[in-house]
Amino acid sequence: MRSALPVVPLRSFQAGCVQGMRNCLSKPSSIVREDLMNLESKWLEDFSALAATRSFSQAAERRFVTQPAFSRRIRSLESALGLTLVNRSRTPIELTAAGQLFLVTARTVVEQLGEVVRHLHHLEGGQGEVMQVAAAHSLALGFFPRWIAQLRNEGLNIATRLVATNVGDAVHALREGGCDLMLAFYDPDAALQMDAEIFPSLHLGHTEMLPVCAADADGQPLFDMEGEGSVPLLAYSAGAFLGRSVNLLLRQRNLRFTTVYETAMADSLKSMALEGLGIAWVPQLSVRAELA
Repeated sequence: MRSALPVVPLRSFQAGCVQGMRNCLSKPSSIVREDLMNLESKWLEDFSALAATRSFSQAAERRFVTQPAFSRRIRSLESALGLTLVNRSRTPIELTAAGQLFLVTARTVVEQLGEVVRHLHHLEGGQGEVMQVAAAHSLALGFFPRWIAQLRNEGLNIATRLVATNVGDAVHALREGGCDLMLAFYDPDAALQMDAEIFPSLHLGHTEMLPVCAADADGQPLFDMEGEGSVPLLAYSAGAFLGRSVNLLLRQRNLRFTTVYETAMADSLKSMALEGLGIAWVPQLSVRAELA
């Protein structure tokens, strides 16, 4: 869905273009070329995120940077272009006429650059068309093999190259053209924000986050979350995507806990839980075999 930006009347749009041309003509061409050579591709994605959210804080969160750093990058983009792209006096912010025109170009450049980089990776590999996939660790183990097997059974015989990584690095790889596809969890309460026009997504399945721990000799859980005491928690490290969902669950349940271990990997939490070291919230697909 396109961002809800105001429609620019044709007359004012033409006037803006003429004024912009005059500004450009008033500068030495060498200076204009030098400014554009300093333009960074990440600024284009920053600008696309800002246009989609119309909020500096929300756009900064999408781009995994602080708001001051994000604001500086938008300023740098405007400086390189010699144009004001954003009307900061309005709440929510609005794009100027130049900003709306440049948005189309920014999105096109980001998409085309990603396609070119992916194509070059394929050529360098020398193995023909290989789908590069970046996936969250738990999905790489608990989902990817069955999914690829299903695709091949349905007649889609594709070659793949998988990199298991954290979600932040997977997002970076997708944005920089380092992969063709990213596999990640989606939680509407802790949503991974990306520009849907540049990075369309597809729902592939469903799983639940389950609290798990080891069992005693009688097959009963070692730890009781309904008791009055604090339970040992095997937690996701700060910044882990699944950690946002789990932290929300912990707040909703008002659970008393003591963190005894942290990691970004769900399968590591599962292993620690099986050793009787605490309770971990992990995707159901990661404990499919243990619960069978």
